[in-house]
Amino acid sequence: MKIIVDAMGGDNAPQAPVMGAIQANQEYGVGITLVGRGEEILKVLEENGIKDLPAGVEIAHASEVVEMCDNPATAFREKKDSSLTVGLNLLKSGAGDAFVSAGSTGALLSGATLVVKRIRGIRRAALAPVVPTGGGGAVLIDCGANAECPPEYLLQFAYMGSYYAEHVLGRPEPKVGLLNIGVEPSKGTSLQTTVYPMLQEAGAAGRINFVGNVEAREAVEGAVDVIVCDGYSGNIFLKTMEGTGLYLVKELKGVFMQNILTKLAAVLVSGGLKKMKKLMSSREVGGTALVGISKPVIKAHGSSDAYAIKNAVRQAKQYVSSGIIESITENIDVMRLDAPGKSEE
Repeated sequence: MKIIVDAMGGDNAPQAPVMGAIQANQEYGVGITLVGRGEEILKVLEENGIKDLPAGVEIAHASEVVEMCDNPATAFREKKDSSLTVGLNLLKSGAGDAFVSAGSTGALLSGATLVVKRIRGIRRAALAPVVPTGGGGAVLIDCGANAECPPEYLLQFAYMGSYYAEHVLGRPEPKVGLLNIGVEPSKGTSLQTTVYPMLQEAGAAGRINFVGNVEAREAVEGAVDVIVCDGYSGNIFLKTMEGTGLYLVKELKGVFMQNILTKLAAVLVSGGLKKMKKLMSSREVGGTALVGISKPVIKAHGSSDAYAIKNAVRQAKQYVSSGIIESITENIDVMRLDAPGKSEE
């Protein structure tokens, strides 16, 4: 397996993407293609004591960089020799099995959609991170790729999230819930009340295991395996979880540092605290899959360090092996949307 890594994407590029990819090559045994300015990539390797490219690692030169200030909708077209554009074209041509980037989310989504293409029949790709819950994690779909969604998009998100939970998380018949402000079918905006019967119908047909509306609190407790929502609500849900986790860890640290007795107690529970911090860390997850794209594309956090990039490559490897793209493609007939005047491409 070969993973293409955008060496120039992210706040800590090229150091973090390059060294994270090298670590992934050594730890996971995957081939790596580093895409970016060759001289800068080689300089990073040299600064870290690596004089020769490790076995299975190669460089694909790209002279331009998509910056965060660039227009995300057109950057990949205007900068045809950017690491993002070159990397996506390598993926499209079959020169690699997956693409990982910590660069601009908008540019990556636009580029993946127009270069690599969506799975035929899928209207919109969705960002689908696995968020920590009491049930061992749940797929949150969408978390920001599509701020405004018609009901039909959420129906497809439910299908794709279900396949993701089944193939990547290993959950047979995953429970699918619609994120809402109450469990009653009448709750929510017109989006939720319209899509609810559509999801209910898909559940009655045995296509998904729809269990109804789920409030944010119950979702965090682990009531469902798949949390379906529009990207606007999903992003707020995700950022709230991240912020709450960081806040609680900080507050707990303060509690244990009050006096000598609490410091002794901290020593006794240090293992549990580290486990909790690790559970809430985006560095451990590594990245978020763009579900619905015809080939694996993983979006790493813009602030990713080398450890986070290594885990993003691990996630890409897992995504490739999961067979989720093949599963969505095989079942696309039950997922097609026939809204008049809408194009599938």
